[in-house]
Formats: sequence, structure tokens, C-alpha cells
Amino acid sequence: MADLFLIPVITIGIVLGLYELILIHRDENFRGSHWLGHGLHAITTMIIALFATMNTEYFLEVTGLLNSGIPFISNVLLVRIAIGLILNIKIHATSAIIKGRLFAGGLGGSMAEHWTHTTIVSALVVLAPYLWPFLAPFVPVYLGGTA
Repeated sequence: MADLFLIPVITIGIVLGLYELILIHRDENFRGSHWLGHGLHAITTMIIALFATMNTEYFLEVTGLLNSGIPFISNVLLVRIAIGLILNIKIHATSAIIKGRLFAGGLGGSMAEHWTHTTIVSALVVLAPYLWPFLAPFVPVYLGGTA
């Protein structure tokens, strides 16, 4: 049976949320409470997305979907990639709303936040379950690691 991850999700979520915040702060040039508000939002979003990707196998196993043979849903990697794509679009939509450009500029190239940044963040969320076994020996036990 697959493990259920919680503490590592929070640890990685805070790190990736702060990374996203730094990138967005540089791109959008936030000031004052906008920076703090978006920071809390970014960290919360990262924790939710990481909870979904790091526990995908567990939930598919518990619900019986892992061995169901249903295309796409029974494939853990495809489910994680779908979560990453949804996260990427969500980050861009949030950035557009912050600047009031959701309807004026859409989700296209007019946004200051670069697709490269959000793609990196989304890829790290998708890859987190595969990278965690290598990172855990360097992370203290109270943060979910094994060091």
C-alpha cells in the first residue's frame, strides 16, 4: 500500500510557494499587502497541489482506480501531469486577476509573469513525488525527512 504524505507536503509546499512568490514579486513588482496576500495564496495553492501529486498513488489505490484499467485515471504519472497543467493555468489566471488583465489580456503573452516561471513551478510539483526520496535524507525528521 502506498504511503500518505502530509509533513513533506507542507515542507515542500512552503518552499515552492515562497519560490513562486519570489518569481511573481520580481515579475509583477508587488508592494505592501498585495505581496503578503499573494504569498499566503501561493503557499496554500502549492500545499494543495503537492498534496494531490504526492498522494495520487495512495488515493487511486484506496479508491480502487489504480488497477481499474480506466485510461488516464489509472495512470499515476498522467494524473500528476494533469494536476501540473491545472496548476500552471491557475497560477496564470491568478496573476491576470491581480493585475486586472484576465478579460483584457487573457492568459496570453501580455502577462508579466512568464510561462517559463510557472512551468518550472508546475514541473517541480509534478516531479516532487519522484524527487522526495532523494531529498528526504537531507531534510530533518521534524520536517518529514529522514535526517
